[in-house]
Amino acid sequence: MRPIIQLFGKILAPNAQRFQQALKRPELAQKLVHREIVARLIKSAYGRALGINSIKDWWRVPLVDYEDIIPWLKPTVQHHKYQQISLTPEPILFFEKTSGSSGAMKLIPYTQSLRRSFNQMFCVWAYDLIVNGPDFSTGKIYACISPRLNEADSQNLQNDLDYLDGWLRFFLRPWLLLPEQLNNLNNIPAFKHQLALALLKAEALEIISIWSPTFLQILLKYIQENQQLLQAELQQRISLNRLKLLSESPIPWQQIWSSLKLISCWDSANAAVQAQGLRSQFPGVLVQGKGLLATEAPMTIPLIKARGYVPVLDEVFFEFEDNQGVLLSLTELTIGQEYRLILSQKGGLYRYRIGDCVRVTHYYQNTPCLEFLGRYQSLSDLVGEKLSETFVNNALTRLNLPSTNFKSLVPVAAPPHYLLLLDRAEETPAMIAQKLDSILSESYHYRRARGLGQLEPPEVFISPQIPELLVSYHIRTGSIWGGIKHPMLATSPLSTQLLRELRKMYNPE
Repeated sequence: MRPIIQLFGKILAPNAQRFQQALKRPELAQKLVHREIVARLIKSAYGRALGINSIKDWWRVPLVDYEDIIPWLKPTVQHHKYQQISLTPEPILFFEKTSGSSGAMKLIPYTQSLRRSFNQMFCVWAYDLIVNGPDFSTGKIYACISPRLNEADSQNLQNDLDYLDGWLRFFLRPWLLLPEQLNNLNNIPAFKHQLALALLKAEALEIISIWSPTFLQILLKYIQENQQLLQAELQQRISLNRLKLLSESPIPWQQIWSSLKLISCWDSANAAVQAQGLRSQFPGVLVQGKGLLATEAPMTIPLIKARGYVPVLDEVFFEFEDNQGVLLSLTELTIGQEYRLILSQKGGLYRYRIGDCVRVTHYYQNTPCLEFLGRYQSLSDLVGEKLSETFVNNALTRLNLPSTNFKSLVPVAAPPHYLLLLDRAEETPAMIAQKLDSILSESYHYRRARGLGQLEPPEVFISPQIPELLVSYHIRTGSIWGGIKHPMLATSPLSTQLLRELRKMYNPE
C-alpha cells in the first residue's frame, strides 16, 4: 500500500507546490484571488445592484452578516438540475446547512468553484501529511459520517469527504471505511451501534477524520458501555486478541486500533478540552487540529512544518478588522494581535463577517499563521451581566477541573441564572458552584446583577451523560451530528425542553 500512498503524494504535489509559492508571495496570491472573486461579483445581480464595474469599486461592497444576504439567497432560476441566485453567476449545486448548535441555522450556497476551494485545501493538507506526517502504510481512513435524520435534507453534506470533487473521492474510495448501511440509518442508537461495529472490525485503521472531538468521545463511551453486546456480535468477525481487549475495563483504545496514527478534529477554542482528552486516550497518535474550517469556506490549514495554521490564501480573500475597527490586509497583520475575520469566497459571499476571532501566532514563509480564538460576538446578557466568552473561558480555567473533558456555561431564562455543565469533576456541584459564582462576580456587571437579585446563584450539573444528551437534542432539532459544537459560553438561554431533559437526567425521580 505504501507505493500507492507515494503515488497519491505525487498526484497532489503540484497543488501543494503552488500553495507553497503562494505562502512565499502572499500579497500576490491575495491579489489574484481577489481579482477572480471580483470578476464573479461583476457578473452577478448583486454586483450590478452595488454598481461594481471593476476591482476599484471594492469599497462599494458592504461588510455583511448572514441576515444581510438572506434576500439575495432566493433562487432567481429554478431548474431540475440547478438553481441560480443573485449573489453569483455560477449555478448553485445545493444549499448546505451550518450546524445550528451555537446560533441560528444558516443555508450556505455551494457552487462548483467553492467546492474546488475545499478540494484544494484537502490536497495541500493530505500532501503535507504524506511528506511530513506519520509513516502511513495502510492508508485506511474513517471520514466522519452523520446519520440522515431528514430525507428532505439528503443533498446536504453528510461526511467529511463530501466537500471534495468527484475524481478525488473516487481515488480515495479504496481507502475509505464507509459502511454502506450507515447511509440509510436515521436512528441515532442504531447508527452508533453499526458505526461501533464497523470501527471495531477495522484493524488496519490509520486515520480518523471527524469534526467535533465529542463525536468520537461519545462513540468510545458507547463501546465501553456495551462491551458484552458488541463482543457477542463480533464473534468470528475479529481476532481473539481484539475480543479480549474489548472485554477490559477501561478498554485500551490504542491497542484496539494499534495501526491508528492520526486523528483529525477541531482542537481550538471550545473544542480544545475535548481534543486534549483524545490525546490522553491515544498518547501515541497525532491528534491534529483541522484549523479554521467552516461551512462557509476553508480558512486555515494545519501544516506540520509551519507548526501552526496557514490561511488558504489562494482560494479565499481575507480582510481583518482590529479592535479600533480598522480594516487590514493579510500582509499587514502583527504577531500577537487579535482580529475579527472578514472573508470573500468563490461561492457568492463577499466581505462576509463570519463571526470568528483570530490571533497571529507567528509567520511561516512570508505568511502569518492564524489561531482561532472563538466567536467575537459571543456575549451572554440575560439581565445586563454581559458575560463574554473570553472572560468565561478564563473563569472556567481558574476552576481547576483537571479531570473534566467537557464544560459549557449556559444561561437559563426562568429564573435568570447560569448552569455549568460538566462531564466529570472531583469536587461536589455545590463547591464548584460557589467558586464559579465568586469568580464570575469579578465582572462588575455580573456582580451588580447578583447583588440586585436579578440573577440567581449558578447551578452545576455533573454527569458523563451530558454531552450525549446535548448531541441528541441538537440532532432532533435539525443539526448534523458530526458538526455539532458545544460552546464554552452559550449566548442563548436553554430551551424549556432541553432544560427539562437535563433536569430529568440529573435528578431522576
